[in-house]
Amino acid sequence: MTTFVDQAWAAALPTLMEYISIPARSPMFDTEWEANGHLMRAAQLLEEWARAQAVPGMTVELIAPVGLTPVLFIEIAATRPDLADRTVLLYGHMDKQPEMEPWSAGLGPWKPVLAGDRLYGRGGADDGYSVFAALIAIASIHESGGHHSRLVLLIEASEESSSVHLSTHLEHLLPRIGNAELVVTLDSFCESYDRLWTTTSTRGVCGGVLDIEVCADDPHSGRASGVLPSSFRILRQLLDRIEDVHTGEVLLPSANVVIPQHRIDEAAVAADAFPPLSTTFRPLPGVQPMAPDAKGELLNESWRPALEVIGIDGIPRVADAGNVFRSRLSVKLSLRLPPTADVDAVGDELQAVLEADPPFGASVRMTSGARGPGWEAPEFAPWLSAATDAASRRHFGTPVASCGVGGTIPFMGMLGAPLPDAQFLLVGVLGPESNAHGPDEFLHLPTVRRVTAVVADILQAQTESPRRA
Repeated sequence: MTTFVDQAWAAALPTLMEYISIPARSPMFDTEWEANGHLMRAAQLLEEWARAQAVPGMTVELIAPVGLTPVLFIEIAATRPDLADRTVLLYGHMDKQPEMEPWSAGLGPWKPVLAGDRLYGRGGADDGYSVFAALIAIASIHESGGHHSRLVLLIEASEESSSVHLSTHLEHLLPRIGNAELVVTLDSFCESYDRLWTTTSTRGVCGGVLDIEVCADDPHSGRASGVLPSSFRILRQLLDRIEDVHTGEVLLPSANVVIPQHRIDEAAVAADAFPPLSTTFRPLPGVQPMAPDAKGELLNESWRPALEVIGIDGIPRVADAGNVFRSRLSVKLSLRLPPTADVDAVGDELQAVLEADPPFGASVRMTSGARGPGWEAPEFAPWLSAATDAASRRHFGTPVASCGVGGTIPFMGMLGAPLPDAQFLLVGVLGPESNAHGPDEFLHLPTVRRVTAVVADILQAQTESPRRA
């Protein structure tokens, strides 16, 4: 099977590289996405590739209602009649983060570059590989004479915008998907490239744009400073309402939860076995991590809220900065939330706290952005625990490992209610230095091939698992 997977991936790489070259930015980052047509071009490219795969019993459908980002919906019949009533859902996404330049010399977001074991370019690792990995895994099962249940593959195009269009699609697609007993999501991190990592939780996210204005004109700073309050000073006061500047603690009660003991134990196991999370980045000499130890870093990343200012309008570049009073600012805030926090309650509290009693009577307005729920995995069934460990040992040569991650995948939270009894397997290829969302994003090719082979093993193991009551 591994030889087949290697060959299939070698054949798929040119199409994946063509996909990387398409600036298919998520709708949050391309308000004219429908007119620009980049998301549709990416979807049609992936559709064409999928249709060309020799997978028996497969139907491929590109669903693109007006006003909604497209969804690639693929159904594959079970290989045996007795498996026709058992369904596995596989998920990924095709939309991308923006450029986030500058990239290193010779690299660029829409310029696919193959360098050794790395394929550079935006969207290759997050998450363009997913449709290729899923269909190559399924094809490998057929090639080896194995079996799988009925399979449904859903590739959406608004995930990087908190899946703003997915819920509408799911209203129509959930009846077609049916009562899936296993959900495999190909869109997550791996703490190292030496083993399979399964994700046990994802954080939620909320935020929005905070607009501050104190003056209708833009006077000389020598005249207005000390007379009127600067919008930047007001921003500092407002941020102090929601975050302790010394510790980074988020001060909104609704944003904090009690961390389950089994997740604390899980973080302790991972912390004892692997280097601290902070070592996977490149902090400057002397920079101290926020937590005192590796376990604390993992819990901060996966189970505690954290605030980030991800954009500012109203501040000129240093080279263009004249002595002008800062009359107004617009600031984009992103607040990561624990997996079990109520994202709507936190978003409402965030807006209320920031808008209440504006400092110096300034105009302060918070426009909420998209909200993505967090998610905590149900406990693995014994068969899934055994299958993931066996697959990791077979294809990586090491046991499986598990931990929560700090990113957000709204799809996971959306399926919790309609599929309460399903098992969830969340895996990915975003390992050290892979730079998802940032410059120099790359796909680690040995890992994606191994993850593909793992998915094939899991799909086959599911056919032998106990049926649900």
